[in-house]
Amino acid sequence: MRLLLTNDDGVLAPGMAILARAIAQWIDDAPHERSALIVAPSRNYSGMSAAVGDVFERPTVAYRRHRLAGAESITTYGLDAPPALCAILGALGSFDFAPDVVISGINAGANVGRSVLHSGTVGAVFTAAQLGLSGLAVSVQWGDDVHYDTAAAVAIAVLDELFGAPPRTVLNLNVPNLALHQLKGIRRGHISTAGVIKAAGPRAGGEALSEEGELPLRLGAASPALGDVSDEGPNDDGALVESGYASLTALHGPREVTDPAFEVLMEKALEAASRQLST
Repeated sequence: MRLLLTNDDGVLAPGMAILARAIAQWIDDAPHERSALIVAPSRNYSGMSAAVGDVFERPTVAYRRHRLAGAESITTYGLDAPPALCAILGALGSFDFAPDVVISGINAGANVGRSVLHSGTVGAVFTAAQLGLSGLAVSVQWGDDVHYDTAAAVAIAVLDELFGAPPRTVLNLNVPNLALHQLKGIRRGHISTAGVIKAAGPRAGGEALSEEGELPLRLGAASPALGDVSDEGPNDDGALVESGYASLTALHGPREVTDPAFEVLMEKALEAASRQLST
């Protein structure tokens, strides 16, 4: 069992430190069967999704070794790169070994609803899945005193099953900001309608925009606190977390659509394009 750890908050973020210590203990429980490696951004890359940056303009990646307190047994690299590129370099075996599974987090703030599309935490796992790895994205609800330790405990409970899952399995875990003894349990969550950005405005009186200026962004329920989830179903991921349950959701990364319902659409589009190109 070879595990790659990454995140989008930076290699020295508190969520990474606590997850790394939990993984170090997980390794100690079966030292001849398990190993782990940390390859994570050197700074915060939140909201980067699966971006890798301009690798043509800058075809090298700077790295630096770190030692995380309580997880000194895990070799740790901080890269001048977003999380998706960290996942690629780690998955390709650029460092100590080629991993079997990637775990990304623990993110400071929930990644529920439509925010999974924009999350660097989730984006790293989606990217690793394109290279054949299974992965787990781990996030914890934001608050005054974030219980990263609870999220780490739930992640470890899920991890062993992930190693036996089909290749390219992607799971998204969101954990409420509660002490472990207060957690009500873990349930399968559905992706809600919560989004990172709720609105950009509104403009007073519908006035026309000037030549330049600023649009005030109103953050939605998924960033970083959950806020109002009254419009969600009881088994939607945001509603589950807000009610005290950890939410586990299986996700699909970018894949070709093979649904027969799209065949007619594709045939019509190809025929129309062929007619126009032949004239």
